Amino acid sequence: MIVAGAFYFIYNQLANNDKLDWKKFLVLFQKNQSVLGIGFILLLSVLNRYFEILKWQNLAQVIHKISGYEATKQVLAALTAGIFTPNGVGEYAGKALYYPKSEAKKVVFLNLICNGIQMILTIIFGIFGLLYFNAQFNVITTKTVLLLFGGFLLILIVLFSIKKIKVKGYSIEKLIHKINEIPKSVHQKNIFLGICRYLVFSHQYYFLFLGFDVDLPYLTLMAAITSVYFLASSLPTFQFLDFAVKGSVAIYFFGILGVNEWIVIFISTLMWFLNVVLPVVLGSYFVLNFKTKATE
Repeated sequence: MIVAGAFYFIYNQLANNDKLDWKKFLVLFQKNQSVLGIGFILLLSVLNRYFEILKWQNLAQVIHKISGYEATKQVLAALTAGIFTPNGVGEYAGKALYYPKSEAKKVVFLNLICNGIQMILTIIFGIFGLLYFNAQFNVITTKTVLLLFGGFLLILIVLFSIKKIKVKGYSIEKLIHKINEIPKSVHQKNIFLGICRYLVFSHQYYFLFLGFDVDLPYLTLMAAITSVYFLASSLPTFQFLDFAVKGSVAIYFFGILGVNEWIVIFISTLMWFLNVVLPVVLGSYFVLNFKTKATE
């Protein structure tokens, strides 16, 4: 059911999206086709998931050490399980299925750390990107920027002041304590791999724009890309609608830069196809294989 549902949503989004002009894409593709270029973009997709697999292998050793193949199986199967759940929450359950029930809470917590650092990096890079983009194009006023930062600092102060307040036995203080129980070397490696992964998929976006003849300064284009990831990631969505959310945010930013709407939509769709659809195709094998083993 998971595999069938995943493929249905993928097909539905690709076949019934009237904003995708396949004829324009084919014309541009034939004009700029390059075996090396295509190979390079595919390599970045592989590296994107590879760094995610290394992140999970690094964190999973807190429970017990797993091989690269085992980490690959768990990451891709979990991605498939989470493709049509809100904000990929099915991914947490997908990984937990590979561990004893007694370890389920630990697995969910470690997956939260794995995804959490990626979100923090997206916020950090995104804020700098937004500030640079705003300095160039004055999208919002300086007063609004100061108000946003003031609000962000206020939230941090409030969270810090109520860290001892418990909700259903959990508190921010307890969460910090749990995070500190994980060895520093694991955290450091997790942050390093998270940065590597962010640089890979953001630059994949950048090189796709170059492939579609978008000629803009590097910093301007990267500022727009980091801003899109930051704002799109803050919106609740489903994995199978990820390209639509990022695409709608990207249309606004790249519209300011004068990039054609259909190019923005196509690149958002290609990013989704390369970094979600292809791993889901591979992950579906592990999901089906897991079911077979469970039956046996």
